[in-house]
Amino acid sequence: MTSLRWIWLIARKDLRAEFRSGGRIAAMLAFSVLACFLFSFSLDRTLVSGREIASGLLWLTVLFASISGAGRTFDSEEEDGAFRHLLLSPVSRHSIFLGKAAANLVAVALVAVFTLFALTLFFAIASPGPVVLHAAILLPGTIGLAAAGTFFGLISRQSNLGDSLLPALTFPVLVPLVFFGATASSRVFLDRPWAEISGSARLLWAFAIGFVAVGSLLFRYLTEE
Repeated sequence: MTSLRWIWLIARKDLRAEFRSGGRIAAMLAFSVLACFLFSFSLDRTLVSGREIASGLLWLTVLFASISGAGRTFDSEEEDGAFRHLLLSPVSRHSIFLGKAAANLVAVALVAVFTLFALTLFFAIASPGPVVLHAAILLPGTIGLAAAGTFFGLISRQSNLGDSLLPALTFPVLVPLVFFGATASSRVFLDRPWAEISGSARLLWAFAIGFVAVGSLLFRYLTEE
């Protein structure tokens, strides 16, 4: 069986279990709605328009929601020993990582889209910019967040500190990704031309590919006993 087939099967298994329980994704979506709701009341729109700060709120909300959800990626499998059996199967370690990262990507992408919609609703942004450009920025950003969350999620599960260790590990690494993502999204919200956005988009893709490659390479060492 090819690696792509294994990646698809692992991702489908995780997504089926996730949507069956619904706990992690529901918590992430609830957090994004609550954050957008509270931010909308804390902003004085006579001084600052929502369009000017929407990009920062978008990426901060997606970052915190994705990291809080990443800590629970391996919980259900660790409780019944399923993850150990998966490691003992003939599936390559990089396929396991990519399959779980793909499942996390679906969850993070849902949160990103939901947060973008919630921001435009709560801040009454009539024209948030082209949807295609938002997708071009959020896609590499969510790939990077999903890959980093999967990798560091396993590290936190193996530590006695648990989920409390996850923000300390991920936030310093994800600062460049969030910075360039917020910069690019800000220009999309302000209807700037693609020439001013493409540089940040390329950097986001570089970070995303780097996170996937490094995570896939080092995942095998984290799972060796």
